Amino acid sequence: MWDYTEIVKEHFLNPKHTGVIEHPDLDATVGNLTCGDALRLMIKLDEAGRIADAKFQTFGCASAIASSDALIELIKGKTIEEAERLTNDDIVAYLGGLPEAKMHCSVMGTEALQKAIALYRGHPFELEDKGTIVCRCFGVTDKLIEKVVREHNLHTVEQVTHFTKAGGGCQGCHPEIEAIIEKVHGPKAEHVAKARQRRTPMTNLERMTLIQQVIEQEIRPMLQADGGDIELVDIDGKTVQVALRGHCAWCRVKDFTLKGSIENRLRELVDPQIVVEDVGGRLPEGTA
Repeated sequence: MWDYTEIVKEHFLNPKHTGVIEHPDLDATVGNLTCGDALRLMIKLDEAGRIADAKFQTFGCASAIASSDALIELIKGKTIEEAERLTNDDIVAYLGGLPEAKMHCSVMGTEALQKAIALYRGHPFELEDKGTIVCRCFGVTDKLIEKVVREHNLHTVEQVTHFTKAGGGCQGCHPEIEAIIEKVHGPKAEHVAKARQRRTPMTNLERMTLIQQVIEQEIRPMLQADGGDIELVDIDGKTVQVALRGHCAWCRVKDFTLKGSIENRLRELVDPQIVVEDVGGRLPEGTA
């Protein structure tokens, strides 16, 4: 059972913007019905060029319906120029978060909006028109994968799957996805290669040292790039206590950052049983 917020449940159970607009000014469909997720977005402009009305039709899960409904709540009344600045993070924040494995639903919403705007302006939609299909199971292009890897600082195939569904089918595209990740971030750091080659159990000291390396070399630069930071507070076996700082301390999607980015990265590079806790800067028990 997915752990949905009350806002997600409300937009799923009582969506306000489903339906069809006759003769819309902007109209685009993304996704693939054969894969289980597809979204059509229709937009009507007023005389001033602002979004007066918008409707959607989607074939997808609760997250897809809620994300699409939230998208329209966020763009109504805006100009096209204002609407195109919307990101999937804005949708996730509005909804109070989404399960990690459902992030692709918010991406699909912004993809539909970007495509609708491109078609309205008579421009090519680069994520499709200039892209090459990488994931044939879900019809995902290299351009879309590269975009989400760069914007969300993704480092693993699993993370890419959460954001785009690419790689979630036959898995034959995993090498191509890994190549795109390496293209964006460069060759894997030395400690990443060592972690993947490790065959013997680590001592507690080795684990603590590797955790510190990953935080300093991989995680901190990722957070600082978005105005955030992280402080390592304590390591108790496989439990890592941290304090999120800067933008990350008050961001509405900090729980996703904690589990979807920090914990997943440490699990991949150090130990799959690691648990990360945000202690908000408080000292661990037993310290003064």
